[in-house]
Amino acid sequence: MFSRIGPLEITLILLIVVLLFGAKKLPELARGTGRALRIFKAETKGLIDDDDDESSSTSTKPAGELKAPDHASDPEALKSEHRPDSAN
Repeated sequence: MFSRIGPLEITLILLIVVLLFGAKKLPELARGTGRALRIFKAETKGLIDDDDDESSSTSTKPAGELKAPDHASDPEALKSEHRPDSAN
C-alpha cells in the first residue's frame, strides 16, 4: 500500500500541511508532537515496569496463601491464648 508513495507524493502532502497550518505553526506542531511521543513512551515504559514488578512479587507469594503462626514451640503463647471453651 505505501510502497507506491514516492517523492512527488510526499512533497504534495508536505505542501498541503504547510497550507493548512502555516509555516510559523509547523515548528510548534513538531515540538508538541515530540513531547507527546516522549510522554507516551515514558508512560508505557512505566506500565511495563509496573507489570514486571507485580508479576515478580506474585510469583514469590501465591495469592491467598498465609503462613500459620507456630504456637507449638512457645508454651507461653498457648497459656495466654484465650479459648472460648476454656475456663480462662
